[in-house]
Amino acid sequence: MPGPFSGVPIGEALASAQIALEGAGVDTPRLDAEILLAHALGIDRTRLMLERDTPVEGPAIRAFQIAVRRRSVERVPVAYLTGTKGFRRLELEVDPRVLIPRPDTEALVEWAVRGLPPGARVVDVGTGSGAIALALKDERPDLEVLATDVSGAALAVAEANARRLGLEVTFAEGDLLAGLDAGAVLSNPPYVETGAALAPEIAQHEPPRALFAGSDGLDVHRRLVAAIRASGARLAGLEVGAGQAAAVRALWAGEGSPWETDVGRDLAGTERVVSAWRP
Repeated sequence: MPGPFSGVPIGEALASAQIALEGAGVDTPRLDAEILLAHALGIDRTRLMLERDTPVEGPAIRAFQIAVRRRSVERVPVAYLTGTKGFRRLELEVDPRVLIPRPDTEALVEWAVRGLPPGARVVDVGTGSGAIALALKDERPDLEVLATDVSGAALAVAEANARRLGLEVTFAEGDLLAGLDAGAVLSNPPYVETGAALAPEIAQHEPPRALFAGSDGLDVHRRLVAAIRASGARLAGLEVGAGQAAAVRALWAGEGSPWETDVGRDLAGTERVVSAWRP
């Protein structure tokens, strides 16, 4: 049965979808409507603006209706509806097995791209979709990049992304470093306080294991810092949540500790990356 977007121009379809998404409390209704319609039509968002008077017809109608309904009623994230998420220079495939890559994490990759020595062997701990490891290999092909995840399902997503993108990254299933040796360690570990109130898109759809880390959100950081200090690594970069940088820096300290630390900010000015190194 034809729906409310059937046979109407692109501009009107977008306006109707925007109203539905606004009514559901979606934060970015216009942007989401544009991404979902462009995906349904198989075109980019620029063409939507150029073809505003073109009718929405055919199978795209039903696909768009379903996507808008799932976004507004079920609050499914846009990236899970389209199956892709841009990160740095890459377009990654994502689904509910993995956390959706955030722009915040690009600050960690930027730090690594600029700061890692030539030819370094690097382990990305908790790789998820492979975003950090693959972006790093893409921009620094001289590096030997490895990636771990405790979730075999997440590793399947990361490995598929690596194959599709033609990027050589070695993956290992296991906790933290998974027994791998490296000169440098990167990670965006879980850092949300257990029980924290989150948007329904996150709370209902993204994997909890990749989000929550104890009462202060630092349980995984504590274990990871201890593992790195006990390894042969000499350099590390860890993503942190807002307000956590000081506490994470303190994990590297202590009497006689050879580790020095620094903090880098993301594009919003939030302290986002705690880096640590030793002679």
